[in-house]
Amino acid sequence: MRQGDYLLTVPAQDADFVVGNPPYIRSDDLLPSARQAYLGMCSTMTPGSDIFVGFIEAGLRSLKRGGVLSYIVADRWMHNSYGRRLRGLVTDCYAVEAVCEMHGVNAFAEDVSAYPAITQIRRSRQDGAIYAAATERFDQAAAHRFMSWVQGGTKRSEDPDFRAARLPGWFHTEGMWPSASPERIALLETLNDAFMPLEDPATGTRVGIGIATGADDVFVTGNEALVEPDRMLPLVTTAHIKSGHLDGHDKWLVNPWDDAGDLVELGAYPQLEAYLVTKTDRLARRHIAQRSPADWYRTIDKVHPRLRGAPKLLLADMKATIQPVLDPGFGYPHHNLYWITSAGWDLEVLGGILLSRVAQMFVEAYGVKMRGGTLRFQAQYLRLIRVPAPSSVSPSLAGRLRQAFKMRDVGEATAAALETYGLKHLPD
Repeated sequence: MRQGDYLLTVPAQDADFVVGNPPYIRSDDLLPSARQAYLGMCSTMTPGSDIFVGFIEAGLRSLKRGGVLSYIVADRWMHNSYGRRLRGLVTDCYAVEAVCEMHGVNAFAEDVSAYPAITQIRRSRQDGAIYAAATERFDQAAAHRFMSWVQGGTKRSEDPDFRAARLPGWFHTEGMWPSASPERIALLETLNDAFMPLEDPATGTRVGIGIATGADDVFVTGNEALVEPDRMLPLVTTAHIKSGHLDGHDKWLVNPWDDAGDLVELGAYPQLEAYLVTKTDRLARRHIAQRSPADWYRTIDKVHPRLRGAPKLLLADMKATIQPVLDPGFGYPHHNLYWITSAGWDLEVLGGILLSRVAQMFVEAYGVKMRGGTLRFQAQYLRLIRVPAPSSVSPSLAGRLRQAFKMRDVGEATAAALETYGLKHLPD
């Protein structure tokens, strides 16, 4: 028996099994001295990590070859940014053997909202994995049935108290791991291996976010004649795509950037200079201006010349369903919009794929779901969508996807997308 601070003990690689329920303590709740000591010992911990990240790392590092760690622990590290280093460690050196999600299960002596999962990781090469999700009714009898299924040979289980599936492998990335039903997890694993990411140099497809100004009351205006015409850039906001089409031309960006990506000389634009000088106090108070006083009139983000006038798909950040809208090149996106440009895709065909429930499945699995079921369509989640190669989409399917996109027909877009991916249906 050894007694001490587990995270400050250099692990010997001598354990066959590490089993436990490590503590959940947010970084902000630790004493600063303890936080710094843990960060120094545990390479996967970051200043924002929960302490259980360190416990997982320490447990893994204590395993001998072939040894197994099994923890019941909050599964947030699989899906959040603070778990990136730990996911990378697991991907590089270990094998995920089983994840049993127990979000609705009364798993502890006290009522705790911890999103727990039993996670089993072995020090070996990655092979097959089991993913299961328990219902609120999961109990000791269900646990015995689950273990009987694990020891059996069937690929999937639909027990009334749990659903489970065998996967050919696990997600080989330090990026976010998905959260969904076992059937969808299995499908995502297959699609990740078979298809290309949405953002890919091979198709010239890029994903990004619209411009943040740091002072919309100064840089965003409804007065098209406020300053020199070539300093006014048509702006597209979330309100302009609310209907599913690009509507309205009533907002402009006061643009202080030239086509080379540098700030313009104010002396060359008397109207722009006169306007911005009246806003000096407002602009100079911003953190970005205090960091670089000579650039006091800049927006937080630069205006990228290649995005000006480029056809693009636009998506609002927070929506209940995925709703890509085509901008044929009219405006520049505001910061609550995410954009997709592509050299290799017909954007209306790609828009049809993205309008489908197949594309939405990726965002649902990887992304954060807000109260009321609202999804976040941020660039980090959009980049995780897998798509077929443009050349693999037959002309007839391309026509169906294009028409479904134009008509905002989600059902037809989904049906055509399923054929494009070679799927019969989407699992629940």
